[in-house]
Amino acid sequence: MDRPKRSLRFAVWSLISSTVSIWSILAVTNLSGHSLLIGSFGATAVLLFAVPDAPLSQPRNLIGGHLISACIAVILVATLGTNFFTIGFSVGLSIFVMYLTHTLHPPGGATAMIGVLGGVGVDFILFPVFIGVMILLVNALVVNNLVHHRKYPVVWF
Repeated sequence: MDRPKRSLRFAVWSLISSTVSIWSILAVTNLSGHSLLIGSFGATAVLLFAVPDAPLSQPRNLIGGHLISACIAVILVATLGTNFFTIGFSVGLSIFVMYLTHTLHPPGGATAMIGVLGGVGVDFILFPVFIGVMILLVNALVVNNLVHHRKYPVVWF
């Protein structure tokens, strides 16, 4: 099976836009004093800046997937604590709820696991998840629409 030809221009723009987006989160972290960077945002950058037209990269999935997963982490930590069961269940339950709500975003599973592993409280939903996701979304809206070979989003909801 032949693989589709790759565009160097697209790859370079993905490199630049993802780098700038993570730097944006770090800059807001430095200004605000709130740690806003979590590992799942690296995976989100792959989706937003390497496959911006993919269904799992769209704003509904980006925002909903991360927020649902963050809420699940907070609820599990508050009710069951951080343990063998909740670490695995956080990922499975996040996938289940994202699937049912049409908000599948693979990095959301990592957001849930990061939250449970960190024993997070309700503030996790706002800092880092919501604010970090909004920074990534704004970056995706700007950089993916600056060049003629991209358009983002394909659909909002």
